Amino acid sequence: MAATGSKTPPRKTTPRKTAPAKPATPAKAAEVPVLRKKELIERVVARSGVKKKDAKPTIEAMLAVLGEALAAGEELNLQPLGKVMVKKTKELANAKMMVCRIRQRNAVEDDKVVKIPT
Repeated sequence: MAATGSKTPPRKTTPRKTAPAKPATPAKAAEVPVLRKKELIERVVARSGVKKKDAKPTIEAMLAVLGEALAAGEELNLQPLGKVMVKKTKELANAKMMVCRIRQRNAVEDDKVVKIPT
């Protein structure tokens, strides 16, 4: 059989889609507020009404005791902060990295569940 001379139409090609260009610098994640020791002392002084010179050594001693307990792998149960458990630890060159889990209880007030303020 002889070809009748019909040609198939040329195939239409579409340009390849390329991924959108990524920015040169990664976008910063949402800024997470950080509570530093200075601000912690100021908040404790404002809430308790004690003088800063009296509160500061107590807060620093408490932070030292908490840090030592966590470093020793102890579980902390400090309500209303919550129950703090060390899940993983990793020794680094100049530090110890700990992954902790904190579980806070909900307060029950007049048959309503109320989150304990931290």
